[in-house]
Amino acid sequence: MSEKKVSRRDFLLYAIGGWAAVGAGATLYAMYKTWEPLPEVKAAGIVEFDLATVKPGEVKVIEWRKKPVFILHRTPEMKEDCTKRTIKTSSGEYTVVIGICTHLGCIPNWEPENNIWHCPCHGGKYNACGINIFGPPPKPLYIPPFKLEGTKIVLGEEGPEYKQMVSG
Repeated sequence: MSEKKVSRRDFLLYAIGGWAAVGAGATLYAMYKTWEPLPEVKAAGIVEFDLATVKPGEVKVIEWRKKPVFILHRTPEMKEDCTKRTIKTSSGEYTVVIGICTHLGCIPNWEPENNIWHCPCHGGKYNACGINIFGPPPKPLYIPPFKLEGTKIVLGEEGPEYKQMVSG
């Protein structure tokens, strides 16, 4: 057997190529880790809330992804037809919407005597279902992705109820 000697030039080429491969691998791994959301960011995207704690006619405001979410326990006096925007549980019917006006991003106020949300900036009005009924808002209030677990709503996950609501 003949032993082939590796020249100094070839050895340096292999060594530099190896270091370059290790450096490229480390760079790609670091890039991958920066694209992956932090655990606390993932956890902030999901909020659980028990709908049974809201009394009929009452509005609760919770925070989801730094946005206000309005939870309204609907009463029989709220006669609007909003079957496609109503969440039904054993404890009642609810309207759950992101509380940001679709016109300029203001936060509407709930007026219980009129059963409407009223945006104070430009006079926009939304009914108890979150549908725009007056003024400049071009769209209804948005419905956050949710999943129902009994009377508990999990914001940030798309359940079958949400998928049915947005498809219809």
